[in-house]
Amino acid sequence: MAGSEGSAAFAEGVPCWIDAQLPDVEAGRRFYGGLFGWTFEPWDEGRDADGPYAGAVRARLDGEPVAALVPKRDGRMPTVWTVHFATPDAHGMADRIRKGGGQIVTAPVPVGPYGTGALAADPEGAVFGLWQAGTHPGFGGRRGTGTFSWVELYGRDTATADAFYPGLFHDALFGPGVPREFGRAPVTDVFPAEMPPHFLVHFGVGDCEAVLSAVTRLGGRIQAPPFDASYGRVAVVSDDQGASFALLQRREAP
Repeated sequence: MAGSEGSAAFAEGVPCWIDAQLPDVEAGRRFYGGLFGWTFEPWDEGRDADGPYAGAVRARLDGEPVAALVPKRDGRMPTVWTVHFATPDAHGMADRIRKGGGQIVTAPVPVGPYGTGALAADPEGAVFGLWQAGTHPGFGGRRGTGTFSWVELYGRDTATADAFYPGLFHDALFGPGVPREFGRAPVTDVFPAEMPPHFLVHFGVGDCEAVLSAVTRLGGRIQAPPFDASYGRVAVVSDDQGASFALLQRREAP
């Protein structure tokens, strides 16, 4: 996997990669391969045996990298999908996150030649990743069927997100003329009030209701049946290991 793949470098603050931390990566391959038709390859090919992506696999769709499945190394940590935002300077971004009222969960660390990654949390505790590209810029395919199409931040107070993220990413998320890939909403719009603030990764589908039967057939669970959002028709599900994600059927352009 040497050499650069996927899209050109992403602008700072743009969602550029996703990964799932799973107890059983092989089970994840069966689930997501069956659901989206992904194929898989070893991420590190033995180069990064002790790194954060050791034992991980990279998913491809139509030959393009779309996600990673990563072994969960600490049973106390949640089984989750994490969105990573692009930055040209992960260490500098970490400082800005702290100054803006957020926290650094995992300090920036090199991932072989592929880039530098970090985990952070916003002022309400919603966790997200940072990615400073090396040979791996991020998505090769997105905004299509079976690929990343949207991420929604469910928080306690949308005003907190409105103050934190645009200042952090220089209006890359909510600014005028920016392609919409990120929204925010009160957590109680979809989830019980006790659900902590979090990011929910959405995958594109052609027919939201139809894909739900495949989710349950593969051992997953429906958390929220299809509902209409400003960006399309959405259903919230979890895989057979408990990692939540959403299915997004975008509306036809008028």
